[in-house]
Order: sequence, then C-alpha cells, then structure tokens
Amino acid sequence: MVLLAIQDQNIERELTDQNAFLEKTWDAILSRDKDAIQCVYDALDGESQKAIVEHLYKMATEEGWHPEQVRSAQIALRSLEQ
Repeated sequence: MVLLAIQDQNIERELTDQNAFLEKTWDAILSRDKDAIQCVYDALDGESQKAIVEHLYKMATEEGWHPEQVRSAQIALRSLEQ
C-alpha cells in the first residue's frame, strides 16, 4: 500500500512538472516576444518543433480561436520563419 501511494505521488509530481513545462512553453510561444519565442522553440526537439508549428498554423487559420490567440499565433509563426 505504501509503495502504491509513493508511486501515485511520483506520477502526480511528474504530471505537474509536465503541465508546468507545457504551460511555460506555450506562454513563451504565444508571448509575442520574438526572443522568448525563438529561445523556447530552439530548446525543443525536432518533433516538438514540428508539433508547435502545426498547432500555430491551425490557430492562425482555423475558425474558433479568440482573435488575440490568432494574432499571437501569427506573430509566433512570423518570428519562427525569420
């Protein structure tokens, strides 16, 4: 029982760390700060970079996103193209 409780705590900590990482990453990508966008993007592996660009493209072109999200995605895409 104790071992299961410890494993559950470790899983929760991992998920919390993962969620914090994702939140900070997307905060930077959508920050409209060219340096922050590039810094975070450069720190990601190729697969993650591809996923970021694909998602930004969806945000910039598909309906249903808030106008400020669309603008942030457009700025991020332009920053990454340079």
